Amino acid sequence: MKWETVIGLETHVELSTKSKIFCGCTTAFGGEPNTHCCPVCTGQPGSLPVLNRQAVEYAVKAGLVLNCRINKYSRMDRKHYVYPDLPKAYQISQYDRPLCTGGYVELKNGRRINITRIHIEEDAGKLIHAGGKVLVDYNRGGVPLIEIVSEPDIRSAEEAVEYLEKLQLTLRAAGVSDCRMQEGSLRCDVNISLRAPGASSYGTRCEIKNLNSFVSVASAIEHEYERQRDILESGGVVEQETRRYDAYSGETSAMRGKENADDYRYFREPDIISIVLTDEEIEALRASLPELPDARKRRYVDVLGIPEADAAMIAKYRRVSDYFEAASYQTASPRIAATFIVTSMFSFISTEAAREEWLPPVSAEQLRELILLMEAGKINRNVAKQTLSRMLETGKSAAELLSPEELEPAGVDVDALCRKAIAENAAAASDYRGGKEKALKALIGAVMKESRGRAPAAEVEASLKELLSKT
Repeated sequence: MKWETVIGLETHVELSTKSKIFCGCTTAFGGEPNTHCCPVCTGQPGSLPVLNRQAVEYAVKAGLVLNCRINKYSRMDRKHYVYPDLPKAYQISQYDRPLCTGGYVELKNGRRINITRIHIEEDAGKLIHAGGKVLVDYNRGGVPLIEIVSEPDIRSAEEAVEYLEKLQLTLRAAGVSDCRMQEGSLRCDVNISLRAPGASSYGTRCEIKNLNSFVSVASAIEHEYERQRDILESGGVVEQETRRYDAYSGETSAMRGKENADDYRYFREPDIISIVLTDEEIEALRASLPELPDARKRRYVDVLGIPEADAAMIAKYRRVSDYFEAASYQTASPRIAATFIVTSMFSFISTEAAREEWLPPVSAEQLRELILLMEAGKINRNVAKQTLSRMLETGKSAAELLSPEELEPAGVDVDALCRKAIAENAAAASDYRGGKEKALKALIGAVMKESRGRAPAAEVEASLKELLSKT
């Protein structure tokens, strides 16, 4: 029997503030264990929290770009549970008065994954299992988080991954988080249940905690589908529980019984005043938002004529998008800048992290100058591409690298070069006359080599065809 998978995601996103949510400790990733903490974020007696205003503003921006309703009144609550990574034995979070409600993420197929709520809270510390011991690093404790809770609208592992990728792309573009899963700034809990096709009620759900890669999310969902299917088809009952995922085995295993809200004994945080926002404050934050990736991609395709695949790759990274727009400003064909970025520059800057940072040795102005030389007819595309490679390797501008001879392609005698290529490559010329079209490429290559790439390729091809037809 083919069961319907019902999935809801709880996505934890660390906000890109410089300091923690309730104290002045740094949020920088890494550092020696337990050096980025203080009495407030480790819950020492007598210490009191002070809410970070920028964390609230970033959370509002996240709600706006995810189509949420921003609640002008919200408040903080205490969520109680006992675990070594939480020194206070409670987490300051939000319960019945979250900052954002509603909202959605739209998938490529047009389906909307609805968002229940986005609330702010503090992160917990990190447990490290080593040599049979469990160590605790509180550096991460108190880092500001938003938790984005989806409705159970997801129906497959593929949809779950697409939803998360869209979240990552959108929140990065908004500047509220770097969403680096490898550093834990985007983590995901998956709630999954199965039901018979056409059934209106949900099955018993299990929660898989702390998944930190798209591959792990997909694999955990697929394994959990098979596990729950086998239980149901053998006449058993799925138990509501929290499970962990092992990336090495690709399997999930039980951690504990699944908690309900009343297990956490929520009550209002007495040490933090309510959050009250005005319409003017919300609209000011809305006005500060950049153009989002989907809108940028559509504009690149519809207005600038960029191929869709190239437009998607450029729009994926906010800094790359800004660089592209500066490099293509007032050029005749922005498509040239796009092509150079997604070919030569992406080959040189190949990792996701480096593309997010986007600090190429070639400035946008230097790339623009190279493109303008090409558009002015002073160099052809081959020379421009070769020059860009040298610019990336040296950090020098095109003007510093190109010789006066390379800037004078008009001085190239294309017909003379073509006659020479035919004379020196008689076999290729004979093959072409005999009907082998591919042989022409060898002759074109000989001309381009002799001219050091300065001869216009289209003119070379036309000249060779004319000469070969006469002899």
